[in-house]
Amino acid sequence: MNILGVAPVFQVRDLNDSLKYYKDVLGFIEDFRFGEYAGIRLGEVSLHLCGHDFHKRPVGGGAAAIFCDEVDRYFAEIKSKGGIVKVEPSDRPYGMRDFVVLDPDGNHLNFGCASREAAMAAHA
Repeated sequence: MNILGVAPVFQVRDLNDSLKYYKDVLGFIEDFRFGEYAGIRLGEVSLHLCGHDFHKRPVGGGAAAIFCDEVDRYFAEIKSKGGIVKVEPSDRPYGMRDFVVLDPDGNHLNFGCASREAAMAAHA
């Protein structure tokens, strides 16, 4: 078996509102929609948004770590579009530069890349 990918599923209150935020603010593209369930994509990252309550999962309890080649330009772009920022970009002691943005329901998206400090230390 070859693993081909993963798609975290975020429970949301209103699928239409969530799709609008993910597309207009965060830059995701809608891959598919089936009733109150949709798949979205940003680069190679896929997320699924679930608006129905069939599984009785709590709204807003999801989180995803998304690894990137840079975060500062993207952060500035989504902040200017009204992104819900929880944690500003910063170099962390664990070797990453990252930030956290929320969706309208409180699901967490952590965007991170290798920090400049970690990259410099690796080449020293």
